[in-house]
Amino acid sequence: MKKIVILGSTGSIGRSTLEVLRNLGPDYAVHALAARSQIETLAGQVREWAPRRVAVPDCETLTRLRRELPDASAELSCGEEALERLARDPEAGVVVNALVGGAGLRATIAALEAGKVVALANKESIVMAGRLVAETAARHGGTVLPVDSEHSAVHQCLRGEDPARIGCLLLTASGGPFLRREADSFARVTPEEALRHPNWLMGPKITVDSATLMNKGLEVIEAHYLFDLPPEKIGVVIHPQSVVHSLVEFVDGSLKAQLSLPDMRIPIQYALTYPDRLPARFVATDLVRIGALEFEEPDLGRFPCLELAYEALRRGEGYPAVLSTANEIAVEAFLQGDLAFDRIPWLIEQAMDACRPGTMNDLESVLLLDDWTRKFCVRLLQR
Repeated sequence: MKKIVILGSTGSIGRSTLEVLRNLGPDYAVHALAARSQIETLAGQVREWAPRRVAVPDCETLTRLRRELPDASAELSCGEEALERLARDPEAGVVVNALVGGAGLRATIAALEAGKVVALANKESIVMAGRLVAETAARHGGTVLPVDSEHSAVHQCLRGEDPARIGCLLLTASGGPFLRREADSFARVTPEEALRHPNWLMGPKITVDSATLMNKGLEVIEAHYLFDLPPEKIGVVIHPQSVVHSLVEFVDGSLKAQLSLPDMRIPIQYALTYPDRLPARFVATDLVRIGALEFEEPDLGRFPCLELAYEALRRGEGYPAVLSTANEIAVEAFLQGDLAFDRIPWLIEQAMDACRPGTMNDLESVLLLDDWTRKFCVRLLQR
């Protein structure tokens, strides 16, 4: 039996993971759950799945959870260390890291140090500390399986292939809700508009990232570290249907692609069952009904966040972490009404220009850079 830890169980990826586990049946068990918010939802998950352990980020939240679960048999705990303990739990085989933002990095490192399989939906872990994550996995026998649909697609396309024969990767982007909107109206974009993604149902942060194309920029950085390819071999194409999730071009000109309807349960199940493939009852892709698949170049003038991600890679280690953290602060400020949509790339660029990061040799150096970037961005927003 595979025992699963889900970090971020009340978010969109966490909830989808539980749906997948309902489909997979008794050979898979929910061993532990962790969440930072939506405590009533978490309590409902605990009642349904009866995990051995549950963690929340602070003691106040733990008190609320205990009120919701007066007769819980699960071990309840709080604090960042509690999340890391779940990630290291010796009884668990797979850790699904669906935490949002830089908060997921410690858990990723902890799970890999314990030799776990990490089904990684927390892209910031790779963006902030890609080399450290790769080295930790190699040193301790851990495995990273990407849950992002794009990187899962690349992973599937590369099975059985010689990495030396890769010509380039092509990550697809839907273009988000503003693909055809005039750039001179971006200053008036509201959070409600930005959160209306045309194809995917996701959490608020990643949905705004899709609207700015920063999500694709972060995925370019992820692909650089996950597949050990230089930035010039990682391209982006706009694909409004979100059916082709990524393509790999090989040196002979052949292209391999992974196609499916835009449903995160597909890459989640792939990560949970890898290297096997098991039947899934929740989705079927009808190409005749889809009809047409379209592709076009991204407009970097209208969506500068994508170019900022490439620039962070070109500048070198440390800058992707600054980019990721500054973007996290900018998106939060936009959602709270404190920053205009078209100023999101401005804040990120200011942080990148102000910082001179050193080499990211360990987790603490990454976290110190994260802290510096957060403070810099908050000060800039308060001016």
